[in-house]
Amino acid sequence: MRPSASPPKTRVRQAFERAAPTYDGAAGIQREICHALLATLTDIAPPAVLLDAGAGTGYALPLLAERFPTAERVAVDLSAAMLARIAMPCRRLVGDLEQLPLAAACLDLYWSSLAVQWCELPRALAEARRVLRPAGRLAVATLGPETFEELRQAFADVDNYRHTLVFHTPEEIARLATEAGFTGIAVGRRRLTAHYPDFRGLLRAVKASGANQLGNGRRRHLMGRAAFAAAEAAAERQRSAAGLPLTYDVLILEAQR
Repeated sequence: MRPSASPPKTRVRQAFERAAPTYDGAAGIQREICHALLATLTDIAPPAVLLDAGAGTGYALPLLAERFPTAERVAVDLSAAMLARIAMPCRRLVGDLEQLPLAAACLDLYWSSLAVQWCELPRALAEARRVLRPAGRLAVATLGPETFEELRQAFADVDNYRHTLVFHTPEEIARLATEAGFTGIAVGRRRLTAHYPDFRGLLRAVKASGANQLGNGRRRHLMGRAAFAAAEAAAERQRSAAGLPLTYDVLILEAQR
């Protein structure tokens, strides 16, 4: 199933502006995904200019600086509050990944970890190709359709609302990258599972990841106590010794312009 239109950017921006002060404390698995994405950059020539697209609070930037110490670093994010929390020296730009505030053919590496799920992916990929120089590299981590399957199961018998975004399959991502004009395309996949002590903590993690119900089909009013209790009870039936599980279906796209 193809994901529906991405959430309005004003709503996305507002959500991350509010989350900026506490985002780092809730982003443990996001950091693990950053390291997995970095591990794919084993055969790349040192870039002169690299972009962290959807940089957030900039966790990836020191990792990229250590790997590519001579590269000029550019960070783009929709949220000025997120960019303001970046400690690493870099060029900071508030902008939309579907319409980057960058000149054509100005980058050697386009890096993005857990940001393009907010975008219309064909537009984001077209922009990535536009700003990359010939032979420039694309490295993108996003979420696949099995992400948060436990949450969907918990709400399955409670209501008909969507409680997460709808994500592209690996096959769809590969096709869209081809249509955008990329070559050497590879889409890797891995499952990461986080565990939480209670249902409210699990829901906070989903919201912090940028995949909560901000898209079409979301609940537009508060959930009643009975409905919440039913979802919580369904989640508890999935509990393991480590806690309540939450799956991240991580897709890593590698390509070349």
